[in-house]
Amino acid sequence: MNLHYSPEYVGAAHAFDTTRKAGWVADSLVAAPIPGVTVVEPASLTWEEVERVHDPEYCEAVRTGRPRALAESQGFTWDAGLGPMVLASNGGVVAAARDALRDGVAGSLSSGLHHARADGGTGFCTFNGLVLAAYAALDEGAPSVLVLDLDAHCGGGTASLIDAEPRIGQLDVAVDGFDLYADGGGIRLHRVRRAGDYLPRIQRGLDEIGALAVRPGLVLYNAGMDPFEGCAVGGLAGITQEVLAARERLVFDWCRRERVPVAFVLAGGYTGPGLDVAELVALHRLTLEAAAGAGRGG
Repeated sequence: MNLHYSPEYVGAAHAFDTTRKAGWVADSLVAAPIPGVTVVEPASLTWEEVERVHDPEYCEAVRTGRPRALAESQGFTWDAGLGPMVLASNGGVVAAARDALRDGVAGSLSSGLHHARADGGTGFCTFNGLVLAAYAALDEGAPSVLVLDLDAHCGGGTASLIDAEPRIGQLDVAVDGFDLYADGGGIRLHRVRRAGDYLPRIQRGLDEIGALAVRPGLVLYNAGMDPFEGCAVGGLAGITQEVLAARERLVFDWCRRERVPVAFVLAGGYTGPGLDVAELVALHRLTLEAAAGAGRGG
């Protein structure tokens, strides 16, 4: 299983979980490799490729830092490393999507994607690599793409960017109301308020997809770990590491059983009083372990 990562993923000066944890997870794989996982360095996107989804004025702001308010609309202090960082990280999502179409499963140590809109960022998200990767998969011949968003927060940025594209759908199961949006058509949002409802709601959503006559040609999985009860930014009491491990098995087992290729990214997960760096890395490794197991067929 190819897992995309480049040191450029953590190249911005702004130090925050979204701009640093890809490096923490990559370092953990050096210290404790996961069988079947091969770390590969993706090509960065070009500004022209990003402009397929985002307004040129916004892209220019991220590139140059002017106007500063627009360049920093995702919540990071701008510096010259921000542009190369997000071009690399979003390039990894696109590369993972292409690899998954070929190999069945792939991933990228990317995060900070699903809140970004055409004309600006928000919620630590600069560019929406999920939508960029979905269009790349359609270009590669995938008949349709499903964004499976299990971040704690709602994926309103993604929803805004795919609303007019019937070949891209979204199943969004959130535990926090940030970036709430009205769903409809091929976009489904479910907000869970009790931990006991979390896994059953995800299972029902996947079952509904499985009942469709036409399966998605690719799943893009936004595998947030911020639903964890110890995460101060979105966590829900009762969602433990064991629950999240079961969630990862559920998702990758479903993709394998339905024979749907899947590409995943890290998405949310934040350190704080109830979650340190080592614990956050352990949570994100749950995704890698489940994906690698699916790739090996076990």
